[in-house]
Amino acid sequence: MTKSADYDEELATLQLALIRLQQKAIKDGWKILTVFEGRDAAGKDGAISRIVEHLSRRNTIVAALPKPSDRERSEWYFKRYVEWLPASGETVLFNRSWYNRAGVEPVMGFCTPEQHAQFLKDVPAFETLLVDSGVRYVKFWLDIRRDTQAERLKARAEDPLKAFKISPLDAVAQAKWDDYTAARDEMLTRTHTEAAPWICVRADHKKAARLNIIRWLLHAADDRKLVKGVAKPDPEVIFPFEVSALSDGRLAR
Repeated sequence: MTKSADYDEELATLQLALIRLQQKAIKDGWKILTVFEGRDAAGKDGAISRIVEHLSRRNTIVAALPKPSDRERSEWYFKRYVEWLPASGETVLFNRSWYNRAGVEPVMGFCTPEQHAQFLKDVPAFETLLVDSGVRYVKFWLDIRRDTQAERLKARAEDPLKAFKISPLDAVAQAKWDDYTAARDEMLTRTHTEAAPWICVRADHKKAARLNIIRWLLHAADDRKLVKGVAKPDPEVIFPFEVSALSDGRLAR
């Protein structure tokens, strides 16, 4: 069997397990929230697409919010995100989230240093409130090397079918690589908590990243029936954040 066939076979098995997970979530009233963060071209869209491909459209929401309006910029920062949080039986996946204020906004000058500092202070308490209220919360950081990003951004720009994936921020992603790295390091260090730990994904290989993200979500449900026949996540690909990962080669510099 080819590697591609192996991937397709495991993906189908994992997607069936995701369906069973969602059926239980709907029956038992679980509120599932998953956040996907990462550099431009890290593979967030592809991972989310494979997760939701066969899930209930009525009970599944993918939130990819546009830039805030003038009114939203004057409100409590978390307000527009709170409106998208899951109700009973719902699964919500954020394709980028409130963590814009820890990455894109400070690097691009879209927020003040004071707003950035306030966010890093507030977000651990905000996420603890979510978890304490019964939200089943997982947040992923998809990490890629600089050369991987360059290759993917070039391929994206040359493919007319990916026109909607192109962003004005793509043009500066490589030039500001070091600034984004520093922002990532501070974000992971300051906002990794017991209640809401960061799960890091080495995403240079898209297929391995996707499979391991789904494995993680299934095992995180902590239900032995749901994970029967599901391989454990590969620690070489996916792991909870720890500070040593910033310097030991697990996260790209």
